[in-house]
Amino acid sequence: MLTGMTILIALVCLLLMGAVLIQNPKGGGVDSTFGGSQANQMFGAAKSTDFIEKVTWGLAIALFVLCIVTALMVDGGGGGAVDLSLPQ
Repeated sequence: MLTGMTILIALVCLLLMGAVLIQNPKGGGVDSTFGGSQANQMFGAAKSTDFIEKVTWGLAIALFVLCIVTALMVDGGGGGAVDLSLPQ
């Protein structure tokens, strides 16, 4: 299960990198290098920018949640509690 979560995190990371690279740094829409002219024709400049921004935020939130869940899986959900009882 942990391997699957790690693969899922890596996939989300790659998609997030792609979503960030597609965005135009000036905020003008999808970069034409990645097929921006087709996206602008289909959605319009404003809608394609909104869509890419929503995808970026969604992937960032998904990455955050997956990392927290995976950390809890590794830790076992114990929260790092230490057993302070004396040995008998």
